[in-house]
Amino acid sequence: MEDERILDLFFERSEQAIGELDKKYGAAAARTAGNILRSRQDVEECVNDTWLGVWNRIPPLRPSPLGSYVCRIARNLAVSRLRSETADKRNHSLDLVLDELEDFLPSGQSVEADYDYKETVEGINRFLESLRYDDRFLFVRRYWYADSVKEIAASMHRKESQISLRLFRLREKLRKTLQKEGLLV
Repeated sequence: MEDERILDLFFERSEQAIGELDKKYGAAAARTAGNILRSRQDVEECVNDTWLGVWNRIPPLRPSPLGSYVCRIARNLAVSRLRSETADKRNHSLDLVLDELEDFLPSGQSVEADYDYKETVEGINRFLESLRYDDRFLFVRRYWYADSVKEIAASMHRKESQISLRLFRLREKLRKTLQKEGLLV
């Protein structure tokens, strides 16, 4: 079913909308949450919470593209769940992914840091817009969806070492771009 028809079902408040959304984007939402949570039960709960979140936001929203919107909600819920479950201990793969970018992310400890954060987000978005499709795909899969290097390599039909090297070069390019824009010292 097309996204527009699914959105129409949400606006009609038809419960069929959830079923159609699950058919079309259930696997993507589960994979997104699973890359962060790793527990099958937690992933299932996160996906169910995602459907509730979408139900509560549509209407009035009419997101486009719908798939990205669904995955963003799943990711945010998974990160929140992971943070609450591992508040006092270091968590696994998400820390690894975020550690790779920690030099670029302000701490968020003050109003100035919040402003810096927003400026940095805009700078990263400009950086992503400047990339070729393959590089943008690679960057987003790793740092937004938290896919492993192995998963990315398989999906792009490349060696893991090639993907790791490309990610390193993209981080260096990002560093230079943010330094040039005065967003990174």
